[in-house]
Amino acid sequence: MILKRVPVIPTLLVLAAVAVMVRLGFWQLDRMHQKDTMLTQFETALADPPDGFDMNRDQLYDYPDAYAPVRVLCDHGGVDRPKAGRNDQGKPGWVHIFQCTFHTPAGRSGQVNVTGGWSSAPSPVQWSGGAITGIVVPESMTNRQQWHILADPPLAGLQANARPDLSNIANNHWSYAIQWFLFAATALVIYALALRKRRRGA
Repeated sequence: MILKRVPVIPTLLVLAAVAVMVRLGFWQLDRMHQKDTMLTQFETALADPPDGFDMNRDQLYDYPDAYAPVRVLCDHGGVDRPKAGRNDQGKPGWVHIFQCTFHTPAGRSGQVNVTGGWSSAPSPVQWSGGAITGIVVPESMTNRQQWHILADPPLAGLQANARPDLSNIANNHWSYAIQWFLFAATALVIYALALRKRRRGA
């Protein structure tokens, strides 16, 4: 009799929604472990000397490894675009952004922004290009297709750049997972209470 009082379609919809929320919770747990692995790889990469790895320039063109040391020959540089930033001592000032044009072994021409160094003044600095070493830094963790090279040592007589701080990369997937599991449990409780009220009113 109880089963006959349970509406089939609403119950299936609720169970499907709960299944999706539980699946999202486990997906967030997987993302948590992936982020832990990624942060360990980044920490190892940052510990390597900048000239310890000569990244294949075709790889640099297509899919550079985040925080990997890199060495590349820039055909030309030009006048920089200064923006607010900090040096390796944490002092506020201006970082100078150059555009590096390079060619891959396959003959393709690529361009990448290079954070050349730091100064206390925003006056533009000229850099003619040449061989640089540094670290590949993504512009954001949500879009690693956008990236730049943090020059190390700095270019054009500038002071050293601040190195990436991995503590600024949050690994909050555990809290997201807990939220999805709580959403699933809440949906089940609410639906169970609705069914109980429906039976009492029948």
